Amino acid sequence: MDFQIYGFTNLFLFTITLFFTITGATFQENPKSPISTVPQINSNSILVALLDSHYTELSELVEKALLLQTLEEAVSKHNITIFAPKNEALERDLDPEFKRFLLEPGNLKSLQNLLLFHMIPTRIVSKNWPARGRVHSTLYAGEENVLQISEKKTEKSVSSAKIIKQDDIVKPDGIIHGIERVLIPKSVQQDFNNRRSLRSISAVIPEGAPEVDPRTHRLKKPVAVPAGAPPVLPVYDALAPGPSLAPAPAPGPGGPHHHFDGESQVKDFIQTLLHYGGYNELADILVNLTSLATEMGKLVSEGYVLTVLAPNDEAMAKLTTDQLSEPGAPEQIMYYHLIPEYQTEESMYNSVRRFGKINYDTLRLPHKVVAEEADGSVKFGQGEGSAYLVDPDIYTDGRISVQGVDGVLFPLEEIKATPIAAPVAKVVAKPRRGKLMEVVCGTMGSFAFASCH
Repeated sequence: MDFQIYGFTNLFLFTITLFFTITGATFQENPKSPISTVPQINSNSILVALLDSHYTELSELVEKALLLQTLEEAVSKHNITIFAPKNEALERDLDPEFKRFLLEPGNLKSLQNLLLFHMIPTRIVSKNWPARGRVHSTLYAGEENVLQISEKKTEKSVSSAKIIKQDDIVKPDGIIHGIERVLIPKSVQQDFNNRRSLRSISAVIPEGAPEVDPRTHRLKKPVAVPAGAPPVLPVYDALAPGPSLAPAPAPGPGGPHHHFDGESQVKDFIQTLLHYGGYNELADILVNLTSLATEMGKLVSEGYVLTVLAPNDEAMAKLTTDQLSEPGAPEQIMYYHLIPEYQTEESMYNSVRRFGKINYDTLRLPHKVVAEEADGSVKFGQGEGSAYLVDPDIYTDGRISVQGVDGVLFPLEEIKATPIAAPVAKVVAKPRRGKLMEVVCGTMGSFAFASCH
């Protein structure tokens, strides 16, 4: 009896020991670690090649979209084929508003979907390109996530984009083909359209558009304008009633808000012209000969922005008495040199490089000034009345931009109407401060007006 009890006890202890031994071995084989295993990518990977390739715009977007870990997991499972748009397609050909939408922090998912739409989990080399066309699913997991790969004669294409560099980068775990344009999935395009529609709807004032009194160019009913918001009226309604030699203050578009200190900014840029040198005649016209400095200050105080094409002293010295003798002529000349938008030398040069000729609105309605690229600079006007941008960014403060030019600009109609005089020897006049003011004052004196000092 004692022996049986002892044997039963030994058997029970042996079973317990065996159970814990097996359980411990199981835990050693499958340790639970809180650190997730991330697939290791070697230096010969297609992802490393993409980041170091000449597709700099695409690789930069991949990093901004936080897609590296997702792509590492995809490469660890299968080969991938990347259709990489050329840099120009992402940098210049893409709609700037659409690119801005993709780079907004709240639209990270749309950027990720756009990039994954250019990648398929299959290796496709040029020699195995399907001749009759084949549909492949992309790494983008949304609806309509397929690309149509086809070949017509010797031209290979993927959906609506032509292949411009076949087998551009070949690695053991993937391949990159260069394409001419960006592929945009419908869902991303729809998100962009919805966001743009919401933005345009949110900009509409619920109580209707403001009514402008045509006699006074003022609002019939005051509108509350938040600090820093753009003005309600266009700049042309905020201008003075008409050019004259007498002071004519500009009516404010929404009342005396004065969120910006326009008068100080105008004084600033006129002082800058004087210290810069070579623009004394223009400063005289703005301050002494006309009330344009006061008017510009009021416009800037109300929230408008201006770009001044400033003729230098040598250009102003070529103006004749006839060109300045008509009442309001100095104002008309200067209005044609004021652009109601903020432009710098870089922004204007990039525009003319990309689009060729640009027509900028001026404060002299309805005339526009033409700008185009010439000799690595920006040329304004046409024909003999053209002027080059010679002193860029003399003054830029975010509201007023002053760009120095080497000629006085006139609308094309006035240039054609001016009679062509006989050629005379060129005499370079030494510019001196106040010459134009003396010319106009002398003209006024000939008509029995009081002389000005």
